[in-house]
Amino acid sequence: MAALYEAYTLCGLVLCQNSTDSGIQGIEPDGDEDRVIVTDCTRSVTVYKVSDQKPLGSWSVKQGQRVTCPAVYNTQTNEYVVVTDEKVIRVWKDEEVSMDKAFKATVSAEIYRIHSAPEQEPVVLFQRGAVRLLDSLLTAPQQPVEEVLSQEEVIRWSTVVRTEQRLILLFSTEQKGEHFLYVQRFSPNTLSKHRLETEPSMSAPLSYAATFRDGNIHLLYLLRSGAVYESLLLARPAVTVPAEDVQSLPRCLLLQLPAGDGDLSRASLLSLDQAHVAVVGTPHPSAGTGKDFLCLWNTHFQTLQAARELPGRIYGQMWCYSGKLFVCHGKLLSVIPFECQKSSLATAVGKLKQTSTKESKGPALVPSWNELLHGSATQTHTQGKSRGMSTRRTKLSSKKQSSSLTVEQLAEDIKVSTVQEVDKQLQVFLSVAEQEVLHLSAGRLACILVARCQAEPGFYPHAALLQLVDTHYLCYSVCPDLLTLALEKSDFRLCQICLQLFPDIPEAVTCACLKSILSVPDTELEHMDLETDSLLFMKALTQSPDPDGDQHNGFCPPPLDEESCDVLSETTGLGSKPPRDPLALDMSCPIGLHKGALLNEILQTAYSDSLLLPHLKDLSVSQVILFMQYLRFLYLKYSHEAHAQIRTLRMPAMNQILDWVCLLLDAHFTVLVLAPEAKSLLSGLHKFVRSQVKLYFELGKIEGSLEALRQSKQSQELGQYSIEVVELF
Repeated sequence: MAALYEAYTLCGLVLCQNSTDSGIQGIEPDGDEDRVIVTDCTRSVTVYKVSDQKPLGSWSVKQGQRVTCPAVYNTQTNEYVVVTDEKVIRVWKDEEVSMDKAFKATVSAEIYRIHSAPEQEPVVLFQRGAVRLLDSLLTAPQQPVEEVLSQEEVIRWSTVVRTEQRLILLFSTEQKGEHFLYVQRFSPNTLSKHRLETEPSMSAPLSYAATFRDGNIHLLYLLRSGAVYESLLLARPAVTVPAEDVQSLPRCLLLQLPAGDGDLSRASLLSLDQAHVAVVGTPHPSAGTGKDFLCLWNTHFQTLQAARELPGRIYGQMWCYSGKLFVCHGKLLSVIPFECQKSSLATAVGKLKQTSTKESKGPALVPSWNELLHGSATQTHTQGKSRGMSTRRTKLSSKKQSSSLTVEQLAEDIKVSTVQEVDKQLQVFLSVAEQEVLHLSAGRLACILVARCQAEPGFYPHAALLQLVDTHYLCYSVCPDLLTLALEKSDFRLCQICLQLFPDIPEAVTCACLKSILSVPDTELEHMDLETDSLLFMKALTQSPDPDGDQHNGFCPPPLDEESCDVLSETTGLGSKPPRDPLALDMSCPIGLHKGALLNEILQTAYSDSLLLPHLKDLSVSQVILFMQYLRFLYLKYSHEAHAQIRTLRMPAMNQILDWVCLLLDAHFTVLVLAPEAKSLLSGLHKFVRSQVKLYFELGKIEGSLEALRQSKQSQELGQYSIEVVELF
C-alpha cells in the first residue's frame, strides 16, 4: 500500500510571461537529508532546508551569464559544482558569499550535465556523449574531448545509478525519430549502446526512471499513450560489446496509465520501490479528463493506491528524495511526503495485520474488511489497537453507514443544494466518514464548494467550509482559492482557522491577509466570532497590570538629559522623581482585541524573508505605522513578562515579533524615517531597545565573571567552614 500525506510549499516559482516552463532546471540532494539544491533556469542556485521551508544560502552569476545545468553537491569534498555558459565549471563551498569568487575552469567542449552520488566522484557528461570524472577534468580542463554521438544525435535524458560498489551512467538520445540508450560503466570504462523499442509515430518518451536491484538495472520509460515499459540491463554484462554495435533492448508493458481524451504532453514518472511508481501529469481514472493529478500506482496489482489533485499548470517535473516528492505546479514547488508499504495481496484487500502501527505516518488507505462487514462487534476483538478511531465514532459510523452519502453523491448534491442543505449533508457525512475517506475527499469537496461560491456570489456555506477545514486534511495547496474567498467574504473566522492550520500559505497571500485585517475597522471586527482562545489571550495581555516602580528585565526610564530625543522636558522640583518618558511607558494596545487576535496568527505564519519583503511594500503608510505600533505594544508587554502567566496554546514568540519589526523596517525604511507620525514611535522604540542592550551587556559581563569563578580551582587550605569574598569587576 502507498499513501500521500499533507503537502507544503518549499518555494514559489519565478515564471516568465507566457512561458510553459516552471523556471526550475533541477533539484539535487545536499549532504544533509533535510536539504536540497534548487537550480533555476536563469542565474541562481539556492539551498533550502526542507523541514523549515526556508533558504539557507543562494548564489547567482552575473548579468549576461547563464546556469546551464543543475548544481550538484560533491560529498567527497563538501563542495557545490555547477556549469555556466555550457563550458565553465564553478566549484565553491557553503560559506562562500559570491559565486564570482568560486573556483572556475573552462573546458574545451559543451557540457550537458554533471551527476553526483553519495560517496562517489561526480561524473561530467558532455553534449556529444563523452564522459569524464570531475577530478580528472579539473586537473586538465582543456584536454581534448571525443565525440561519441553521430552528427544528428541529441541527448534527451541522463542519470547515474549506484550499484553495490560501482557507478553507472545512463543517457538516452534521439536521432531521426529513433531512440537509443547508452550505458557507461567505470572500472573498467566500457560504453554500450542499445536501441529502444518505441511506438510508431511517437516522439521521444516523456520521462525515464532507472533503479538498481537484484543485480539488474531496471529502466522505466513513459510514452505519450500512457504506456509504461520496463527494460532490464545487466549491471555486469558477461560479454562486453563495443559501442559501435547497437544492441536491441527488449521491453515489457509494466503499466497502462489513462491518457484522457488525447496523448499525454507533460508527464513525469518516478520509481519509488519495486512495486510502486509515482506519476504526475496524468488524469485520475475516475475524475474526468484533467491532467492535474499526482498518483501512486502499484505495478504488481495494476491499482491506484493514492492520488492528489494539484492546482495550476503541470510542468512534467518531479523529484524524489528522503521519502518526499518535489513537484512543480502552478506557481509553487510543493513537497509531498509519501509512504510505501510492502506490497502483497493481503494489504490489497485490507487483511494484513499492522505489526507496528506507531511507526506509521498516517492512516491506512484501506480499512479492515472485518470492520466494514461486521461493524463494531468484530472491532472489539480485532481493532483494539486501531489508530484514530474512538469507540463513540465507530458506533455512530456503524449505525449510519447504510444511510450515509457517498463522496460522489455528496459532490453532486452540493453543486445544486441550498446553503442549509449543504451544511446538514456535510455534517452527516463528516460524522460517519472514515479518516481514510476524509483524507482523500476533503480537498475535493472544498474545491467544489469554493468553485460554486465563485460562480454564485449569493452562495456561501460558511459552516460547511469551517467543517472541512477542521478535518485537518486541507492545506493551501489542495484548495488555493479557499483563503482568497474567505478574504473576499470578510470571513475572518475562516481566515483565522486557515492561518492556524495551513502550513503552506504563500507569502503573497499572507500579505493580502495582513492588508485586509489592518484595513478593517475595529468596530466591524468586534461583532465577528473568532476563536475563543485567541481572544482570551488578547484580553489577558491588555489587562495585565503594569509594574509600578521596579521594572522587569532591568528596564527603567533613563534620565532625560541622556536619552531624550526631541522631547520637551519640564523642570522638576528637588527630591521629586524624574518624569518618565510617556512613549516608553505607554502600554495601551493601539488596536482592538479581535484585530490583535488576527494579527497574532499572521505573526505565527511560516514565511521566507526574500519572498515576503516585496509584498510587504504594498502596505500603505497608515497600515505600516498601525502594525508597527502593535508590534511595539507586544514587544513592551513581552519585555515586562506580561505574557508569562497566560495559559494558551498559541501565542507569538518574542523572536517572531522582532523578525516582523525588522521586516517592516527593511520594507518601509524611507517611509518610517520621513513620515512625521512615525518619528515618536521609532524614538520610543529605540530608547527601549537601547536599554535592553545595556541590560544584556551587563548580564554578559556577570556571566563571564561567574564562568571564570566556576572554572577556578578551589583552594586546598580551606577548612570545613570559611568565608570568601569575591569581587566582580
